Amino acid sequence: MAEQAPTAVRGTRKLRIGVVRSNKMMKTVVVEVERRMQHGLYGKTVIRTKRFKAHDELSCDVGDTVEIMETRPISRDKRWRVTRIVEKVK
Repeated sequence: MAEQAPTAVRGTRKLRIGVVRSNKMMKTVVVEVERRMQHGLYGKTVIRTKRFKAHDELSCDVGDTVEIMETRPISRDKRWRVTRIVEKVK
């Protein structure tokens, strides 16, 4: 018989911080995450943006800065959920 480890180690989930761009869906927000990187050849700083659909139980507004966490697939496009609101829009 093969022995199993007493505690299964779960991998760390990805966290991203971004800005809410749309909240027109029910319990879903579109979060735009911006990352800065250097161009491989020229060395100039380039901004790359990616949009994620996240499950929202906290009722975020457009312009809020939020933290999202990777989770199991919730729907066809949603694989993230809002964990906290970092900064509310003014």
